[in-house]
Amino acid sequence: MKKYFPSLIVANAIVFLAVCADAQLFGKPKTGLQPMKSAVDLIKKQAPLQVDQALLAKTSTDDVHLIVSLGKQRAYLMVGDQIVIDSPISSGKLGHTSPSGSMKILEKDPNHHSSLYGDFVDSYGRIVRAGVSMHIDAAPSGTHFQGAEMKWFMRLTDEGVGMHVGILPGYPASHGCIRMPSDAAKLFYDRVKIGTPVEVQPAA
Repeated sequence: MKKYFPSLIVANAIVFLAVCADAQLFGKPKTGLQPMKSAVDLIKKQAPLQVDQALLAKTSTDDVHLIVSLGKQRAYLMVGDQIVIDSPISSGKLGHTSPSGSMKILEKDPNHHSSLYGDFVDSYGRIVRAGVSMHIDAAPSGTHFQGAEMKWFMRLTDEGVGMHVGILPGYPASHGCIRMPSDAAKLFYDRVKIGTPVEVQPAA
């Protein structure tokens, strides 16, 4: 038994090293394979709000105009050809594409609510049905319609399309409005007036 003892030690050492090597190998993804991505990673990342503070300090409501690019999913507050504010947006989804063309700010309302989209709530303000459309949904008994909040609303069309605070998932997702981050919407709102020109460029 004694003469086999050194051999057993060597054999055990070889097995140990092999197991360690396998563990290291299995701990890494194989060549060509990528780890699964979460849903959040699959959402398109948008560049954050960018503000030229020096230009912003010189602007007034009399000398700005807006450009909204549906293709780039960006909105720009401009002075001449210079970009003062560059903001990400989320425009109208398929079937509710945001209108394009030359427009102007028709109305400003800091605490606007939609007359078409929102929730049905009870007398206590509790949501009974969320995400409803007054075009197709009927209010359940004992409920009433509460329009979706559209803070810092800047109306672009008589039909109700405007620019306002909203969720930006990284792609067109609204019912036609131009959604903006809260800080961007406030900056735009404070520097436009009724009649400010807006050019909405189509995606194609």
